[in-house]
Amino acid sequence: MILRELSEAIGVSGDEGAVRTIIKTAIDGHVDEVWVDNLGNLLAIKRGTGSVPLRVMLDAHMDEVGMMITGLNADGSLSFHPVGGLDPRVVLGKTVWVGPKRLVGVVGGKPIHLCTAKERSRVVPMDSLRIDIGAADEKEASGKVKVGDRATFATEYRDLGATLMGKAFDDRAGCAVMVELLRGERYPMDVAAAFTVQEEVGLRGAGVAAYRLEPDVALALEGTICDDLPREPDEDISPVTEVGKGPAISLMDRATIADPRLVRFLAETAELNHIPYQFRRTSAGGTDAGAIHLSRGGVPSVGLSVACRYIHSPVALCSREDIENMIRLLQAALSSLTPAVIAR
Repeated sequence: MILRELSEAIGVSGDEGAVRTIIKTAIDGHVDEVWVDNLGNLLAIKRGTGSVPLRVMLDAHMDEVGMMITGLNADGSLSFHPVGGLDPRVVLGKTVWVGPKRLVGVVGGKPIHLCTAKERSRVVPMDSLRIDIGAADEKEASGKVKVGDRATFATEYRDLGATLMGKAFDDRAGCAVMVELLRGERYPMDVAAAFTVQEEVGLRGAGVAAYRLEPDVALALEGTICDDLPREPDEDISPVTEVGKGPAISLMDRATIADPRLVRFLAETAELNHIPYQFRRTSAGGTDAGAIHLSRGGVPSVGLSVACRYIHSPVALCSREDIENMIRLLQAALSSLTPAVIAR
């Protein structure tokens, strides 16, 4: 599995080239067609055996949340703007990689000793933060960085045994699963794979990809919200997902109501094959299914996710078995899906 390589690559929205190169190399020789479209999506076709007259779209987005450099300051620091849903609470003091050369910097702000009582009681606003690359002045900074460069957290992937830790598991976990599916045996139907761009800024690549691929059915593969850490004793709220409880089937989010036929099919397939699974219990967030299901005349779509703690932060944590079980479930689903599942 290439999760380590994918996780450590820089691929902030709109600059997914490094991730795309890794994936293209990994699937070459395992698909029948592969190309990059005008927006930067990596698209591939793996033809089936011909026994099932369907085209199934598998989707996973290559981009991650991060920062775009917007200015070089007189003191050598870098101004930046968040790209995607970046929480300012997790940014201050973090080490980052800047630009294609992975220049190391740190996100800095006013020292706590100089903050007023009011400032200490609130989150430091993003526009008050700067990236410090150790440059003495604007001239030195301009020799290393340019406006428009992307920055992301400098997080090394770690294998902790039962769990895996790294950055950008949303959605490099989905990308890694999709690569494994494409590297496997042929399925009864044609599989159209879309490794998409700019999901974190509005599901932009997925709509273009779905229009081009014209699928009959779509499965959006994601790394999703997990909030299974201890709660207050009297807080009677089920977590959205839980690490180690299997792949999470989406029911609804802000962009999609999952096709109930596909929800039922995935759950029944998991039970038949003794694969643990769970439901994603929130309507917050969104996946590429939100754009895919509206393409052309409509595409029955559902999301399937790996539960990841701390997504959109410097580090995420997920279960190795959840990823393996997601691969197993999708292999079983692709082997048994028929037109009858989505017949009206």
